[in-house]
Amino acid sequence: SRLRRQEVAYDGGEPPGTIVVNTSERYLYFIEQGGRATRYGVAVGEEGLSFKGEATIGRKAEWPSWKPTDDMMQRKPRLMQYADGVPGGPLNPLGAAALYLYQDGHDTMFRLHGTNAPWSIGHAVSNGCIRLTNSNIVDLYSRAPVGTRVLVI
Repeated sequence: SRLRRQEVAYDGGEPPGTIVVNTSERYLYFIEQGGRATRYGVAVGEEGLSFKGEATIGRKAEWPSWKPTDDMMQRKPRLMQYADGVPGGPLNPLGAAALYLYQDGHDTMFRLHGTNAPWSIGHAVSNGCIRLTNSNIVDLYSRAPVGTRVLVI
């Protein structure tokens, strides 16, 4: 499928080690040396909920716990049942790993994360975060250290 992880040619001008998320294409690119990138299919935020701009990975976690933000619970009251948080594990909506996006040292509340709903990849379905399959977030997690620059366009 077009959304599977693959190495592709990349001429976007970003330096190796940068993550570029193209929300309209539903792809995340991890930029490599020599005009190449690893491309991952992603699910993106519903219209108006997506983060756009530049951030850095401020924190990383494997099998992270999850707690909906106040904004998410206001938009989707059914999420109130998770107000105390959901422990990490296969039923957690953040999946196998999460990369936390920060700006100026502050958590933006946006994440690059795995999912327990792999069929959502390729769609605009989330509360604004960027979802990858669990195998792809584990791969990206291994490549992208804290401090990695992330550009969301």
